[in-house]
Amino acid sequence: MACQRCGFQFNCICDTEPQLQSTADFVLLTHPRECNKDTNTGVLMTRTLPSCRVEIWHRTEPPQALLDQLQEPNYQAWLVFPSDEQHPSISLPQPQTNHRKILLIILDATWQEARKMVRKSPWLNQLPRIAITPQQTSSYALRRNQQPGHLCTCEVGIELLDLLQHHQAAQQLQTYFNHFLNIYHADKSGHTK
Repeated sequence: MACQRCGFQFNCICDTEPQLQSTADFVLLTHPRECNKDTNTGVLMTRTLPSCRVEIWHRTEPPQALLDQLQEPNYQAWLVFPSDEQHPSISLPQPQTNHRKILLIILDATWQEARKMVRKSPWLNQLPRIAITPQQTSSYALRRNQQPGHLCTCEVGIELLDLLQHHQAAQQLQTYFNHFLNIYHADKSGHTK
């Protein structure tokens, strides 16, 4: 029987799960198709970062709790998404230079879905954007059609923790992510690692 928390049947990874802290809050704006995929790496962030939560994206019904949070004056929200001519990328301010709490919205979806989410959600286009320049290539290979330079959700979280200068937390999440990748294929094949 599969572990209720990590989902693995033969190689539970719950004992390797770090508990991380961040000065920023994270919202995974998750496409409904991602919710039950065992290849979704956003769950690695929600398990390890108490300041990370999931909001489900719907084209016609934006998540009201997130919309309300965007109106709170003590938060500065950022959409993590590549810049374009109308939305130039802005550098993430360091927490100590800004009295507002940073709220980072990560689109938890395939790249094709993420582009549609932004295009069909005018409220997202009102947010300033942070574009990530990965320091290394993605090690995520659990899905087909991965594009060079694209990161999975957990890798985006790792990059953001580094940008926030939470280097130890970024390294711990990277280790946990690597462990997840190493165990995934063995577990799905019915082998213990």
